[in-house]
Amino acid sequence: MGWGARPGAEIVQGTWADEWNRAAALCAGQLPVLWLAWWFVTVAGTDDYGYGGGGYLGIVCLPVVLPFLGLAHATVQIVPAVALSRLVPHRLREPEWAWRLVGSAVVGACWFALGNAVWGWSLAVLPWFAGAGVLPVLGLAALRRRGWGAWRSWLLSAVAGFLLFVVVVPIGEVLVDDYEPPRLSAARVAGDWHGAHGSELRLAPGGRAQLTRLPAQGGVDEEDGFSLCDGTGTWTLEGGEEFMDIDRDGVLLRIDGECGQDTYWTIGGTERDPELFVRFGDPDAGDLRILTRD
Repeated sequence: MGWGARPGAEIVQGTWADEWNRAAALCAGQLPVLWLAWWFVTVAGTDDYGYGGGGYLGIVCLPVVLPFLGLAHATVQIVPAVALSRLVPHRLREPEWAWRLVGSAVVGACWFALGNAVWGWSLAVLPWFAGAGVLPVLGLAALRRRGWGAWRSWLLSAVAGFLLFVVVVPIGEVLVDDYEPPRLSAARVAGDWHGAHGSELRLAPGGRAQLTRLPAQGGVDEEDGFSLCDGTGTWTLEGGEEFMDIDRDGVLLRIDGECGQDTYWTIGGTERDPELFVRFGDPDAGDLRILTRD
């Protein structure tokens, strides 16, 4: 049994499993482009906070996970979209691919609504979910008219995915290095900085510092690698190339008393909205703390 195709149409009917396979192959084949588009919109040109190309390295893993992601995408969006399109009266169902596009957009919007309710996704995510099924739906209609079976579709997906991967990786390499941290003078660094959980840092122009619940490098016995400190201290603006083998400018904070150790707060953000940040613990997956200006 096919997916509701009209009798006599010049397409391959196949079974639900065949159509699901074709849809999964097409979903998998488009993922490198979607990944690069997501990277460009949400990640490229932003601060990686010293984590390196962690998100970019995900591109390298794509060939391994593409089939599984394609199957998942086809299952949660394309198959339900086809089911919705079949609810349209038969006399109004042509062109069938157009109704499937509508169904795909509706299903994607429903998934966005769920994410918005549970995780508070912003409206900027909606176009990604609503539009993620466009290429698979159009490609599915084209492959069925050409008489392509499921396995041939997977072969096409593998070739297309590989070629797109070859293109995506060099572009990703360029985007990884696109961010430039702001260059701040000591006068611009001075002022009040605030972070999560009530953390406050006041940097006076004369080099004195006052801190409230501010995380600082802790001893080796500290479970989280840092201590929360209150009190006073001193600060200096350091050039990254001259300090601690760090290639970015930052603020070296020395705390009076016995709470915490000297902590280097790296300058990040943008010229308009600068930040100070530090990572504690594991260099690759440590606890990131960020301070912003009032």
